[in-house]
Amino acid sequence: MECTPAGHRPRVGHAFVAAWHRHHKPPAGSIFNVGAADQTGVLRAVAMVGRPVARHLDDGQTLEVTRTATDGVRNANSLLYGAAWRAAKALGYTRLITYTQESESGASLRAAGWTVVARRPPRRGWDCQSRPRSGNGTDGVARTLWDARPAVGASGH
Repeated sequence: MECTPAGHRPRVGHAFVAAWHRHHKPPAGSIFNVGAADQTGVLRAVAMVGRPVARHLDDGQTLEVTRTATDGVRNANSLLYGAAWRAAKALGYTRLITYTQESESGASLRAAGWTVVARRPPRRGWDCQSRPRSGNGTDGVARTLWDARPAVGASGH
């Protein structure tokens, strides 16, 4: 399994996420995507990285892994999280974050060296009478915020 840049073909990443992600559609956009291919060149996993969804985290130095998806191949998510952090740093960003839902263990993130920053309680969603919106799969679900940077006092990547 090798990690390859997929940023020049964003539609490939979107199509992969649409086919393989368990509970979300592809995000509207991304800054870059990375993909993992097997030895025959078949795309097996994708990570999409964009600006943080939460406006208060969108400081020009932070990016967010907004989606990862695999076809089930082992260790692909860990590979992608590591590659996404290396790519973000190479582009000059100083922070990379992502979220997991309460039902997800975060094993891939821990394996890639990410740390838990915060636990977010369930929220009711963005739908309101004055601006109706459909749910995006995270309404009423607690989430965990992860950071790719090493924890304070930990040895760096």
